[in-house]
Amino acid sequence: MRAYALLGGPENVWPADIQKRLNKEKKVGSLLIGVDRGSLLLEEMGLVPDLAIGDFDSLKPEELSKIEANVHDIRYSNPIKDWTDSELMIRAAFIDYHVDQLTILGATGGRIDHFLVNLFMLLNPAVRCYAEKISLVDCQNKIIFLDHGQHLVQQQGEYPYFGVACLEKTENLNILDARYELHGFSTAYPRIFASNEFKKGNNRFHLNLSSGMAAVIFSKDINRFHNIYDENV
Repeated sequence: MRAYALLGGPENVWPADIQKRLNKEKKVGSLLIGVDRGSLLLEEMGLVPDLAIGDFDSLKPEELSKIEANVHDIRYSNPIKDWTDSELMIRAAFIDYHVDQLTILGATGGRIDHFLVNLFMLLNPAVRCYAEKISLVDCQNKIIFLDHGQHLVQQQGEYPYFGVACLEKTENLNILDARYELHGFSTAYPRIFASNEFKKGNNRFHLNLSSGMAAVIFSKDINRFHNIYDENV
């Protein structure tokens, strides 16, 4: 089962046609999750989450009451906590609902500290085991996570570029069969290799690393006058 979680990130960086896509996914049985204010944002699109989770400190009492009246599974977190609402959501999705894939929306844009929390939370040992089943998606980017090992990475949607970010100490990182290759790179701190491309006529590349976790960031430019959004969540 697929799952889609909406966080409280600004709407102007959501993927295009998010309401249409989530309506379609809900009809085919995908799990729909609202995280904190994301629960209200789903309701405002006419979509009732299957699960709402968070401390809901960003909601007015009447807004929270609306969620409580409509959502079957609502879980309250303590505002003073070690884990973020997003981390709690990931655990609930994979442990309680046994989902196979999780797409997280509304995780980028707005406050940089919130985005960095959502990016680096995959290093939390309690959620790291699910990292390769999770993606972060907005109107311009799709981020996937790859733990150590060998990986064949397929091109996603209409993204012409990709970057590879070492999220932690990494040993023997190799990027092969891409326009710009990298061989045997090791680092003691996070590093990113941006603006790489797929070879002409080849829609995949090989990535392998002996230790560490890498994020592959598929991206595209946004035309200044005509916004080009990826409709493939």
